[in-house]
Amino acid sequence: MGESLTKIRRKDREITDKDWIIALLNRAGYGVLATCKDGQPFTVSRNFAYDAESHAVYFHGARKGRTFEQAELGAKANLNVSEMGDWLVAERAMNFGVKYKGVVAFGQLSIVEDIDEAKHGLQLLMDKHFPELKPDVDYESTTDIDLKVTAVIRMDIDSWSGKEKNN
Repeated sequence: MGESLTKIRRKDREITDKDWIIALLNRAGYGVLATCKDGQPFTVSRNFAYDAESHAVYFHGARKGRTFEQAELGAKANLNVSEMGDWLVAERAMNFGVKYKGVVAFGQLSIVEDIDEAKHGLQLLMDKHFPELKPDVDYESTTDIDLKVTAVIRMDIDSWSGKEKNN
């Protein structure tokens, strides 16, 4: 996947700052994951955690279903994350709009088979969504048995782009 997928038509809204993109990924509660099988697109809202060290996104879920099947196949995927701001009122209907921030990431899915990496991915999710809670203090850490029923899915990011409309 290359630049053509992340090329922004409106250059005045393009965000190339890596820190800005990572900050949005880190604060977003969820994103929309898209895959395609046999020409049929499929999207699903997923919570996720971005890992800067591996430049990857981690998800978790059941060891069955469309997302799991696509990850087993190593499918290409897209993650769309956005924040909506204030509505923009104008004199003409065609000029109404909304302030927003968004990131689109493209990559390839895989099932995390390594137990240590799977636990790391799940802990990233816990740390992101429940930062006030601590493992083995407020809840029991992920066990090897947990990983027999919970899949950890990784999307290695090939490319990404950011976009923001302020006015």
